[in-house]
Amino acid sequence: MENGLLILALIGLLFLSMYGYAYGSVALAKLKAKKAQEKEMLLKEQRRAENAKKQEIRDEKLRQVNKRRDEINHELKLLEQQKIDQAKLAKMRVKQMKSQKVS
Repeated sequence: MENGLLILALIGLLFLSMYGYAYGSVALAKLKAKKAQEKEMLLKEQRRAENAKKQEIRDEKLRQVNKRRDEINHELKLLEQQKIDQAKLAKMRVKQMKSQKVS
């Protein structure tokens, strides 16, 4: 009888170890999948942060370019206005000289 209990305990231990081995591989696979998913999420977050930083840099460069373009357009308008003013002044001088000659 004593040997029977020992044999029964060994068989129970055998089945328990087989179950543990089978479940252990499943648990290990789940653990690996979870770690891989966390790593992927971390990489996505890093990419998202990097893309946001790059977009911010692009936006700043665009603002600088637009500001410079506006400054250049303003300077061109001022030069055009000076040109028009000089042409008007020249016409006025010509008229004044003609009127002085006629008088």
